[in-house]
Amino acid sequence: MTETLIFDPLIPLPMLLGVAAMVVIAFAFALWRRLPGSWLRGAAGFALLAAIAGPSLQQEDRAPLSDIVLLVVDESASQKIADRVEQNEAAIANVEAELARHPNTELRIVRLADGEGDSGTALMTATSEALSEEPQGRIAGVILLSDGRLHDIERAPRLPAPMHLMLTGQPDDWDRRLVVSHAPAFAILGEQVTLTLRVDDQGAAPTTDAVVLSIAVDGDTPISLPIPIGQDIEIPIELPHGGMNVLQFSIPEAEGELTARNNTAVVQINGVRDRLRVLLVSGEPHAGERTWRNLLKSDQTVDLVHFTILRPPEKQDGVPVNELSLIAFPTRELFLDKIHDFDLIIFDRYRRRGILPASYFDNIRQYVEQGGAVLVSSGPEYGAAESIYRSPLGQILPGAPTARVFEEGFVPQITDIGQRHPVTEGLEEFSPNLDGEGPGWGRWFRLVDVLVPTEATTVMSGLDDRPLLTLNRIGEGRVSLIASDHSWLWDRGFEGGGPQLELLRRLAHWMMKEPELEEEALWAEPSGQTMRIIRRTLSEETGDVTVTHPDGTETVLTLKEVSPGRYETQWNGPEIGLYRLDDGTESSVIALGPAAPREFEQTIATGETLEPLVEGTGGGIMPISDGDISIRTVRAGRPANGRGWIGITPRGAYQTADIRITPILPAWAWLLLASVLIIGAWLREGRR
Repeated sequence: MTETLIFDPLIPLPMLLGVAAMVVIAFAFALWRRLPGSWLRGAAGFALLAAIAGPSLQQEDRAPLSDIVLLVVDESASQKIADRVEQNEAAIANVEAELARHPNTELRIVRLADGEGDSGTALMTATSEALSEEPQGRIAGVILLSDGRLHDIERAPRLPAPMHLMLTGQPDDWDRRLVVSHAPAFAILGEQVTLTLRVDDQGAAPTTDAVVLSIAVDGDTPISLPIPIGQDIEIPIELPHGGMNVLQFSIPEAEGELTARNNTAVVQINGVRDRLRVLLVSGEPHAGERTWRNLLKSDQTVDLVHFTILRPPEKQDGVPVNELSLIAFPTRELFLDKIHDFDLIIFDRYRRRGILPASYFDNIRQYVEQGGAVLVSSGPEYGAAESIYRSPLGQILPGAPTARVFEEGFVPQITDIGQRHPVTEGLEEFSPNLDGEGPGWGRWFRLVDVLVPTEATTVMSGLDDRPLLTLNRIGEGRVSLIASDHSWLWDRGFEGGGPQLELLRRLAHWMMKEPELEEEALWAEPSGQTMRIIRRTLSEETGDVTVTHPDGTETVLTLKEVSPGRYETQWNGPEIGLYRLDDGTESSVIALGPAAPREFEQTIATGETLEPLVEGTGGGIMPISDGDISIRTVRAGRPANGRGWIGITPRGAYQTADIRITPILPAWAWLLLASVLIIGAWLREGRR
């Protein structure tokens, strides 16, 4: 029980102080004049003053509260390397055993994992949140169990008690890391791009002059080269394909280093073509010729070379050659000298007229086999004796003419496999009449009958399901055949038209090997720690995808078909880093965040960052490797650390269970006392 004297004045405090001042002055004056009975008069004044002040005795029944020690345990990724997990557990046991010797003391343990995304270790944020949940008057100390590598020191809280750092790690720890200091987000295909890398050693590293750097693109076989340590190195890279290229740089793990997680760096560079070079050869003027020209000229990334044969060799009208304004067809320059400068060659209603000899067509065939692309848009001439098929180029064309040409209306249809092929999938969405049966497109009125080889793929059909659009791969290149010259009817909006522009755009880009139009592909689209895994295939089923984690563990995922030829699933990656996807046929790589997260930029344990904060509270930094640490109690304001020990400050907090207030004397007693004193003073003065 605790007793306290309190006052409950009958008048405001300023007035009470004024009355008290008057009483003191009057008493002092009486003493100075040596008036008889002055001490009795003074006592009477003070009795009246006490009656006005209302003194009471407050009695409290207090229940003492325990002191709280907060232990914040860093369990981020950097605390899981080497023997730091075991150090954490041993330090927790040490603190629990030490605090068990202190009566009336509780331990609160807060465990901290990695922050969201790549935010690193939010140690101060976790400490602030833990302190906000506890009464500040009971906090006797804060102990941080960490490697000292935190990324939110600016959020350090105001501390009501000493803070200490129990530092993990070993004095001889060392680590080696690979850093990509400069890498562009985009690069032009066919041109070299320069990346800047650096290998740094941290801690007590052994002396090493150089290491072997491995470079792999999209998980392919890596190439190796030696690079020095501690120097910026420029690496020239030429991207192999358009779209996203994932470049992985790695150095071997050295014996004794803390972790190999920062021995790898991943760079994602989007490969773009500088210009797409297209050669368009029109055999004769016709209604659909301008459709091809408008399509290719509308794309700013396309360089178009277009020739229309207006005066074939058999045309003899008597006009002297020197009076013609026509440009001679530079056949040798185009089809021998510079053929490999083109990404795509289009023959639009071309027929053999002796302009291109057989050797030139054979050269075109070789151009396709070596990676080029040829598109044939055919008319009636394709089924005639002058057909381009009846040349060495016919060996690779995906349709042999039967000499039959149908001149009647039909609505182009997408075949079953065309529903799965990226060139034609989803084309129905471009229909002007989505409520009717079929695709709702306008009719075409000409179809050349062709026989398609088994290895080719027919993605669109015409009259009586005959092939209309056929695609095929030849060696490293691609060929396609449109068995009609009436696609221009869609462009003119006949009977509502159709997706002519979208179809021809996709077809041209597929032939030029744009990655987003590959019919067999496996890729992932990241969003934070979640990835959407997508498999596109012409097959009616696909296998499970094996995901290899950054640490080498594997997860097998089953994909579901969301549309014809497209299988997807969503999956949350458990950690930041490089993941490999493989379904036995296709493979790819994806990086969730950097391959070496922020947690592994600096891995050597240090107390430098926390030292000013810890010392400002009187606390200390104690390496766990030095052995067990004892905990003592110290008074507030005194140093709270020493050799092998740290201190906590008891707060003496309590909870009041009951309060009783008792007046020292009732009001009438004070009045009686004052009256007696006044009468005594009067009698004393009268006796004189």
